[in-house]
Formats: sequence, C-alpha cells, structure tokens
Amino acid sequence: MTDKTALTPKTHTTPPAKFSHGVKKGNILQVAGQVGFLPAEEGKPPTPAGPTLREQTLQTLANVKAILEEGGAGWDDAMMIRVYLTDVAHFAEFNEIYNAYFDEQGLTRPPAARTTVYVGLPAGLLVEIDALAVLG
Repeated sequence: MTDKTALTPKTHTTPPAKFSHGVKKGNILQVAGQVGFLPAEEGKPPTPAGPTLREQTLQTLANVKAILEEGGAGWDDAMMIRVYLTDVAHFAEFNEIYNAYFDEQGLTRPPAARTTVYVGLPAGLLVEIDALAVLG
C-alpha cells in the first residue's frame, strides 16, 4: 500500500481546519480548493491578492501551482481543474485571464479538462480552484 502524503508548500500556512492543501498517494496528486490569498506568515490572517478577478485568479493559480510543484508535478500533469466562480458574469473575463495564463506556462501536453461552477464564497472572494494531477 502506498503512503498518502500531505503537501504544504512554504507559501502556504497550516489549513484553518482538518484538511490538507494537497495530498499525494502513488502517482495521484489532489490539490484542495485554493483561493487568491497572498503567501502569509503562520499565525497571521491571510490577505487577498486584491479585489479584482484578475488579481485573485492569478494568485489562485499560483497557489495551485505551488502545491503541484511541492508534490513533484506541474501543469502538464494536471488532468482536471475545477473552477468555482461567485458570479456568472465573470465567466468571459475569467476565460481571458485563464487562457493568457496558460499561454505563458509553456505546456508541452494537452491542457487539463476543466469544469466551472458557480458558488458562494466568503465575502470578497471571487474564485476558487482545485486540481487533480497524475504523475508518470
């Protein structure tokens, strides 16, 4: 049986509840839902990257990427990305930001599958993203 390992990059603080930012078991890596918080110091409250969808999306993607990398993966290993938006009106703008971000990532394999759903998030948060990666 393969061990399951919790992943917490240096850019992340301990989760506020009993969950892991990411877990890896064998060649499967699951990233928990991430939001656009800037890297913070342990014991201090997290700070959002900014009020705009662009700022929050770019920081959220950076947070997901940090967990992937902590587990030895990258965007080329991502099989599924789930996006949670708080406003249907943000869909087109989010796609523009998302497409530009991945154009800059130098993917060498097909992009991950993606699902977008609309949810309620704590006040001020506009986007949350999780990812599933398979290594090797």
